[in-house]
Amino acid sequence: MFRHRVGQAAQTAAVTLSFLFLFAIVALAQDQRQNAPGQFDFYVLALSWSPSYCESAHERAPERAPDQQCSGRPFSFVVHGLWPQNEHGFPAFCQVPAPRLDHRIIGSMLDLMPSPRLIFHEWDRHGTCSGLSQNAFFEAVRKARSVVKIPQDYVVLDKPATVSADDVSEAFVKANPGLTRANFAVACSGKWLSEVRVCLNKDFSFHDCPEVARNACKRDSILMPAVRGE
Repeated sequence: MFRHRVGQAAQTAAVTLSFLFLFAIVALAQDQRQNAPGQFDFYVLALSWSPSYCESAHERAPERAPDQQCSGRPFSFVVHGLWPQNEHGFPAFCQVPAPRLDHRIIGSMLDLMPSPRLIFHEWDRHGTCSGLSQNAFFEAVRKARSVVKIPQDYVVLDKPATVSADDVSEAFVKANPGLTRANFAVACSGKWLSEVRVCLNKDFSFHDCPEVARNACKRDSILMPAVRGE
């Protein structure tokens, strides 16, 4: 009886080890795909509400000099990034160290991404996973941004507004024929509207992305600070 129980225990342990080994192989394969430039399913275009970024940055560190996008000309929605994404999870930092970014590209992108630091960061973290050259990646950023129309009410918001995620979603659906709520998510950070994340196929058509949509803002109301003046 004792030997029978020992045999069963050994058999159970062997099966468990086999499952763990198989799981490790699958995880390794997934990690290799995650870290391979160009191996992803779709893009997420993240459009940040710049006034919220500026307000929250000032609350965190009022003594710090303002970010470039928080002084000078006014910004409403700006490009946070174009992120290669998988149906589950996403790749990041696919080349370490990342190839040095051409300063001419930085200057050419400041109308959409008004912060050199942001442009550097987005190239290092996400651009290196696109499988594209620097020029081609930032051309893709510009192309993706041109696909999404900002609702007119949010182009120049001259006074603060309290909205719901549903309000913002409805405005984007109305402004963009073919866009459905399955294609994007409205995100918030604390009390602020932070950004709208639109999922796009590699040909820049809209893409259903349930994992992204599940992470949408759950607050009943969120604040949209006004666009800053010149």
